[in-house]
Amino acid sequence: MATTLYLALSGAVFFLVAVFHLLRLVYHWQIVVGGTTIPLALSYVGLPASALYCAWAVWLLRAGEAPGR
Repeated sequence: MATTLYLALSGAVFFLVAVFHLLRLVYHWQIVVGGTTIPLALSYVGLPASALYCAWAVWLLRAGEAPGR
């Protein structure tokens, strides 16, 4: 039960992160942290990484390979 919940929550969080990376690339949103502008190139790496982590979590949930099941 706990592993299933963990996979569902982490998959949802990584999905949201991927959506925000995609929106940032589409709309050219600037992110400034402490006066430093984070380059858009970071989203070119972050989008596929977070999307793959989301897909992995969903795959584990659907395949039933979660150790807690």
